[in-house]
Amino acid sequence: MRNIIFILALSFASNILYSAIDPAFTDSSKLVKSTTQPAKKEWYQNIQLRGYSQVRYNRFLETNSKLVCEQCDKSIGDNNGIFIRRLRLIFSGQIHPRVYIYIQPDFASSASATALHFGQIRDAYFDLGLNDDNSWRIRIGQSKVPFGFINMQSSQNRLNLDRDDAMNSMVSNERDMGAFLYWAPKEKRELFSKLVSSGLKGSGDYGCFGYGVFNGQTANKPEENNNLHQAIRFTYPIEIGSQIIEPSIQAITGKWTMPTSLLSSKVKYRSDRTYLDERIAATFVLYPQPFGIQAEFTTGTGPRFNKNTDSIESAKIMGGYILMSYRFNVKGQTIIPFVRYVKYDGAKKFEQDARAYNVEEIEVGIEWEPVKQFELVVAYNSATRSFEDYAKQNNQQIGRFLRIQAQVNF
Repeated sequence: MRNIIFILALSFASNILYSAIDPAFTDSSKLVKSTTQPAKKEWYQNIQLRGYSQVRYNRFLETNSKLVCEQCDKSIGDNNGIFIRRLRLIFSGQIHPRVYIYIQPDFASSASATALHFGQIRDAYFDLGLNDDNSWRIRIGQSKVPFGFINMQSSQNRLNLDRDDAMNSMVSNERDMGAFLYWAPKEKRELFSKLVSSGLKGSGDYGCFGYGVFNGQTANKPEENNNLHQAIRFTYPIEIGSQIIEPSIQAITGKWTMPTSLLSSKVKYRSDRTYLDERIAATFVLYPQPFGIQAEFTTGTGPRFNKNTDSIESAKIMGGYILMSYRFNVKGQTIIPFVRYVKYDGAKKFEQDARAYNVEEIEVGIEWEPVKQFELVVAYNSATRSFEDYAKQNNQQIGRFLRIQAQVNF
């Protein structure tokens, strides 16, 4: 009997205790809100990892193995085969409401003609937001120079397999060490992002306005003089009904110093090896919905080899390209046929003796994307290329070849 009374008393006391601790204990209809706050994310939990890889073969139906392009794909031409063109990993993230980081190494860089697949930094920068919505921001580090739509457009998104000679002759690998101020209102930043994520082949978010200073000797290279280059760019994507257009204008100015490693022993050049390096360019893009147009033209002054005097001189450069495409879907698969025409009369300052170029090229191709993670491009290229330095004078090559590229996105 005592045990029964003890158990009943203990049960009653327990009910009183739980009622004091939890008001909902005696009334199941009452809900208690949790006061627990979500765990704060550490900065490293905001880091994302993505990347892509491209594997190519360029020698189907080849008619001239001496038709090459040093700045483009080094596996074009004689003694070349299947080639890993790019293998990129991208680490990025908003580690603070006003601080964004971006690091991109490439593990398919070439240390020499016989040493392939070395790791090398392509991008390594951070963005510092200057206001609450980061519409104004400063980018510091090694990044793309804001000059030319096709230069800033990622190779992961680009239709044609290589950038055109005219716009890409401004800076090797499109990048340099510098500091850049960017501005774009929130709605335009969202549109820049949409133009990439929706498969419309956008260039990414480099602001509606960009201005910056950079070394001017190209990425992963030391500065060679005491002069910084300057770049300025204006662009503004406009939605007109179901269409989107984007006109742009951009310019750069500075002084380029020829590295001694790029000078032939008998070529003539200025005593300080330094030349005026400036150009202006205009861009027009009609995003493919379904028909697309992408066109750019540039003109300016830079160092150029002159075979008549065996010297490197300041000379005019000019050229551009036009690319037309048509984007459509078949049973969830994206197909984009395209054609591109390139014309360039100029030089490439970062090649031997500021190598002189005269290029006319046409490329016809098609991109097939059965799933987001895989793309296949087949392109037929026909070109006339003159590329001349002190050792290679009167060097004109004419030829055609069929190219194929498999790309995986992850």
